[in-house]
Parts: sequence; structure tokens; C-alpha cells
Amino acid sequence: MKSRTMPIFDSAVGRFCIIASIAVGLSPAFMASAHDVAGQKPIVPYAWHSVKVGGGGFAPGVVFSPVERNLVYLRTDMGGAYRWDAQVAQWVPLQDGESVSSYMGIESIAPDPVDANIVYMAAGMNAQGAAAIFRSADRGIHWQRTNVPFAMGGNEDGRGLGERLAVDPHAHDRLFFGSRHDGLWHSEDAGATWRKVESFPLKGLGHPSVARTTHGGLSFVLFDPARKGQLYVGSADSGGQHMFRSRDNGVTWEHMPGGPEANLLPVKAVIGRDGVMTISYCDAIGPNGIKAGAVWRFDTQSNSWTDVTPLKGSKVVPGGYMGVAVSVRDPRVIAVSTVNRYKPGDTVWRSEDGGRTWNDLSPRSTRDVSETPFLDFDKKANFGHWIAGLAIDPFDPHHAAYVTGATLYATQEFATAGTMKWKPWTQGIEQTAVITLISPTGGAPLISGFGDLGGFRHDDLTVSPAHIHRNPMLTNTNSLDYAGLAPQVVVRSGNTHAPVVPDTSLAWSQDGGRSWTPLYISTDAAVDTTVPPPERTGSAAITVSADGGTFVVETDMPRLTRDRGRSWIMIEGLPSRVRVTADKVDARRFYAIDFAANRILRSDDGGTSFHRLDSIGLPADLSLARAQGREAANPLVAVPDYAGMLWLLVEPDLFRSRDAGEHWEKATQNIAIQRFGTGKGAPGSPWPTLYAIAMADGQRGVFRSIDGGAVWQRINDDAHQWGLRLRMISGDPRRFGRTYLATDGRGILVGDPQGGMQ
Repeated sequence: MKSRTMPIFDSAVGRFCIIASIAVGLSPAFMASAHDVAGQKPIVPYAWHSVKVGGGGFAPGVVFSPVERNLVYLRTDMGGAYRWDAQVAQWVPLQDGESVSSYMGIESIAPDPVDANIVYMAAGMNAQGAAAIFRSADRGIHWQRTNVPFAMGGNEDGRGLGERLAVDPHAHDRLFFGSRHDGLWHSEDAGATWRKVESFPLKGLGHPSVARTTHGGLSFVLFDPARKGQLYVGSADSGGQHMFRSRDNGVTWEHMPGGPEANLLPVKAVIGRDGVMTISYCDAIGPNGIKAGAVWRFDTQSNSWTDVTPLKGSKVVPGGYMGVAVSVRDPRVIAVSTVNRYKPGDTVWRSEDGGRTWNDLSPRSTRDVSETPFLDFDKKANFGHWIAGLAIDPFDPHHAAYVTGATLYATQEFATAGTMKWKPWTQGIEQTAVITLISPTGGAPLISGFGDLGGFRHDDLTVSPAHIHRNPMLTNTNSLDYAGLAPQVVVRSGNTHAPVVPDTSLAWSQDGGRSWTPLYISTDAAVDTTVPPPERTGSAAITVSADGGTFVVETDMPRLTRDRGRSWIMIEGLPSRVRVTADKVDARRFYAIDFAANRILRSDDGGTSFHRLDSIGLPADLSLARAQGREAANPLVAVPDYAGMLWLLVEPDLFRSRDAGEHWEKATQNIAIQRFGTGKGAPGSPWPTLYAIAMADGQRGVFRSIDGGAVWQRINDDAHQWGLRLRMISGDPRRFGRTYLATDGRGILVGDPQGGMQ
């Protein structure tokens, strides 16, 4: 099938149109266009690279091309899709040029079963987000998009189901898609237009009426490669009928009686070349909440069902089965994965006789995580959790892979007896949600706070860090701060997945984040203990003075310690739960905002007391400067090497003060700033370099200013947008031009001016 320009049907207006290809892919560097914000100066060309962690998040599906060796695709729940490039031994991100956040949640991916160059994917983050089906004729380098009227859930419950999108191997312009809420859809023109299959028995349960809920819908669509016109669809909605077959390309449908009881839902399936379909079942759509499961096989020739569940009777433990695979060379070799089995943990089962007997791979497997050592949480990396995706290489029965909630594992010993060695298969994959980050004036160039993984100290941006933040181990790090004159002193706050942190949500380090010491706050007898205080929920940010001697914590009754938590002092004049900023040069001074009075507060006595300033030049209403939620960046920033210099974001405008908050001036115009950070100033400039996630001239992106905010230049381009899922930005105080960008799904990006251009 030759590459061709695809006509795209715009469902909103009911017409066909031709859309431009969307360029994607993370190149080592790029040249931006020659226009700037408001036509002021040429854009500075920047090179962008990932700060290495290696995997880190949930990738629900890994799919091998059936027609070309070493061609593999991976879909993630909020970081887009990837393709394995065997020549460079790297996963290539396929959607870094995407500007629509919702399209970074991949619902399904389908390599063409005839033409190796063609691949399709269904994208949509949740029921409220935009949804589309994409087609590429060059392996995901460029995409053409069809907006669709049915919602998806790439980052919702049920994202491990599938694959929902399937291409007919006998007529590969024909595609079917099983939606979550609106039944079955099909395309006869290679995904350009879509129509609902009205003859399909299940019409869908309709759009969810309750926020943050979803339906499982049609869990998979599967063509029989040996029988033209025959395909199967599974349903993961409640009801008495879950499996359906068509023998005439989807014109008519029949229910397939048999199989397990109706409370078990088919979630994934695969057909071997012997005509036998292996189906995994769960009692919920997962990945959480699954308590029971089964594995059944259906012989498509004899129409007979066989229960081949690995564990039965008294051996059954809570959890289900989701990943399923079959060897192309020998269809008697099948494999299934457990999901949500916390005791004794998830595993993969392998059978060489079609499921009559099984071998549990976990006890005889080892995992070498030396390239991504953060996986070694307890000095021994476990087999993994949320194993929703599992695949056997169709060209090499020794090569297999499975996904987890934190990484993708692969082995080259799947068909061998004895010890089976697995390694993370994550080169090039950065799929994490980053909450906060700092670049201190000394020590490691970058210290980060992640969701789920806690965060890292990066001594080398190209190497996965040795460990995550520990002591205490907090799944989320919400705030980080360092002492401007003593950058080895670092503090952090965070939370766990539980509503109340079991031990403490605060910690400090005296070696730049290499090791941590818990920080405890004693409960005040006057405080209502029936409501967890913010320091027990992870909602109390922590700040450190410039000399590293004083810690200030955002508690209900704000307090500080000068002896590392042995004793605490109540702070006078500081309202409850107010973010505090420490001057990076003057250890006596701290700053905050009094939102009731719309004034800046300052402490000149090391945080003991705060007093109001006149705040001349600031807007009368400072409410738009309030940090909303524990993960929000502090809108008030002090600058290293500039005593008393402050920058304040009152969205969408940035204000600056050079006299410790007494007087302010508006620094920006013609740009709407959403997040900002500072870095080392340009040579000879009196200002720090400013970096911002912002909107200018209708273009949202990443910008910088080297003249105090008067002129802004875009430093990303259309090929580097990462779904515009951007959470925080900071410059490097030691290296002019370098910036760090925290994303929600694509990890941390580091940007440098290209080719020495400043």
C-alpha cells in the first residue's frame, strides 16, 4: 500500500478536508522559525533532550508488528506513543510535536498487518477530552488525524484493555474500533472516516454521567488472520453477553455462548495460527480493583471452550489475568499475566501445551535493573505490578516483553529452561509526571520531585539516578527548596497514596539530596486533631533560609525550627497555610503574601515575625497569585546572587522588585505567563534570565527573556511541544541558557541554546 495524503472527515462540521501532516519525534536539536513574540527578535534555536530516569510510568500496551522484525510500538497512558528503533537501540517518542494534551493518552495502537510503514493509534485522555484516530504512513514520523465523536480513556480505568483498534489483514483499508461508551465503529478508507456499526448488538452505555468515572466498553477487536471476513469483539461492560463474532466483515453479528460466568469480563485476546483464541478475564476493568480472573480458550473451528486458568480451587489468590500472548512459531506456547495480585505479587505464566500445564515465571526470573536502579526499591527489584501488556516477538520466540506500572521488561530467554533474565527495555522512554524541581547554586545540577516515584538527585542528566528520595519514602514530592548560600542544605515535603502520611511528610538533607533525615513537628494541644494537619497530608510546603539554618513550614499555625526539628517557634504575623519564600542571599529575610490585605509580608529577623509592606506598584487584588493545591509552584521567587530581588506572578503578569518587596514594577506585556523560573543572567545583564510557560500571540509554549521581561523569545518549536502538558520550569543558576522543564507524562526535559548560540 503506497503512502498517500489522507482525506480527513471533520465530524464537527460534517465535511472532508485535507490536513497537514503533524511532524513529531525528538530530534537531537532543532531550528526554530525566524519569528518571535510580537515580532521583536528572532527565536533562539534550542536543543532539547530528556533527563534520564528510564521508563517510570504505566505503559498499558506493547505491540509487535506482525510483518517486520524489530518493529515494535508502545502506548503509554499520558506520555504518548513510542516506536522501537533497532538501529540506534532506542525507543523513539512519536508525539513530541503534539499540542493537544488529550492526545498524549493512547487508548490503542495498531501496526498495519500488511504494510510495515503504516500504523494507527486511537488517542484521548479521558471522557472529557478530545478524541481522535491517527494514521501514519511512515512509522509515526508524521501523523494524519481524524477527529471522532466518541470519547476515549487513555488515562482512565480500563486503559490496560485491548487492543480496541484492529486492522483487517485481508483488506487493510478496513478498520474497526471498539469504543468505551458508544459501541462499535468501522472505517473502510484506512481510518479517514468512521461510522457506527448499527448492527452490532451492544450500542454502548453512553457518556458517563459522573465525573472521573468510565465504562469498560468494547475491550478488544480481533481479526482472525486465517479466515477472511471473521472477527471477534469482547465487551467489558456488565451484562449477560460478552463475546461476539462476525463472519461477514461486521455486517451481521452473533453472540458466542459459553466461557466463564457472566461476572468475569473478557479484557484481552489473541488468536494462534492453530485457530485457537486465548482470552484473559477479570471481574473489573482495572488496573486497580480486580479481585478475580480466569483464562479461557476458544477453538474457532469446533466452537468449543476450555478453562485453562493457571490457578484454580484452593490455590486461587485475589487478582485477575490481563496480558495474553501466543508464539507465532508454536501456537501451543501461550503466556498470560496476572494483574492487581498484591499477594504474592503479579507474575507471568507460560505454557507449552496450550494451557494444560503452566509454569510461573516469577520464581525462576531475575531482573537486572542496573541501567534504571530506582526500580530496586527494596534492594531487589520485584517482578512488577499492573502487568496489563504482554507480548512474544513474532520473529523470535526467545524474545518477550511485559509492561508494569513503572517500567517495561524484556528477556531474550523466554523459550529457555532454567533462570530467565529480564532487563528494563526503556532506552529512550521517559514517561513520568514531574511535580517540582530545583537547580541549586551548588552540588547536583538538578533535584526533582515526581508523582509516584518521589523524585531524584541528578548528578549526571544522562544517567538514571542511583535511588529515589528516601527516609521518608514519599510517593509524591510536592515542594523542594535549597539554601542559596549553602546549597547542600535541601528540604522537601510530600505525600503518600494514603490520605494521611504514616510517619512524616517533611525531610531535610545536608548533602544536596544524597541522603535525607525526617523532620517532625509535634502536635499542638490547641489544634483540632480530628482533622489531619497539613504536615500529615503533605500539604505543608517547607522553606529554608539562605544560610541553611532555619526551616519554615506552612502549617495551620506557621512555625520554624533552627535546630533541625528539636524545637519549634511559632511565627508572628504570618497567616495560616501561606507559602513562604526565602531570600537566596540574605538569611534574615523571608517573604510571603497576605491575601486578605493584598500586601507582601516580609521578615527581617530570620522568620520570627512578619510585617506588611506597602507593596507599591502591585495590583490591588493579589488573588491570582495564590498557589492552588499542594503541587502548585510558588508564584513568589527569590533570585540567587541578587539580595532582595523578587519576582511575582499575578497571572498573567509578572512583577519584579529590587528592594526586598517595597516597590514593584510590571515586567511583562503582550505575554500571558502561567509558570516561570529564573536562571543565570546573560553576560553583562543586570537581570537573571527568565523562563516561562506562557501564551503569546495565540501560541502556547516555552519562552525566555534576558532583559528583565521586556522581550520574550519562544525557545521550543512545533516539533517539541509534548502535548503542552507542562507543569513547571526553572533555569540553571550556574549555566546561562540552560532550562529544565517538568512535564506531566514526558519526564524532565533539559533545553540548551543550540550550537553555542545564546
